[in-house]
Amino acid sequence: MSDAASTPLDDASLSGRFLRGDLLSANCPSRDVLKHMTSRWGVLVLIALEHQTLRFSALRRMVGGVSERMLAQTLKWLEGDGLVERIEYDVVPPHVEYRLTPLGQEGAAKVRILADWIEGNMPAINQHWQSRQG
Repeated sequence: MSDAASTPLDDASLSGRFLRGDLLSANCPSRDVLKHMTSRWGVLVLIALEHQTLRFSALRRMVGGVSERMLAQTLKWLEGDGLVERIEYDVVPPHVEYRLTPLGQEGAAKVRILADWIEGNMPAINQHWQSRQG
């Protein structure tokens, strides 16, 4: 076994940056994942599915204000990124459920931290908003 195979990649190397991702680079594909996960609907879908499997209609009711089209698009993005699993049952009428993959569970935990921070700091944010109005 060579030394290259046994040593971790240096984050400064081109291959290390490629494997890890470089969000600040305009062409980095990780930006698409960031966009999918941190969009308004992406965050809310991840949080809604964090502890349960849901059918489309139940998920839409839980994520207030999302249109059917935007929810379908968001689920498609998150499924494409490997964060959401679409489970189809061969029954009539069709029955489809959505749940997070293990990778999606990990991502949901991260966006949950951000969501909790926002909710916990809303009094300070509201105070800032009000101070700018008057």
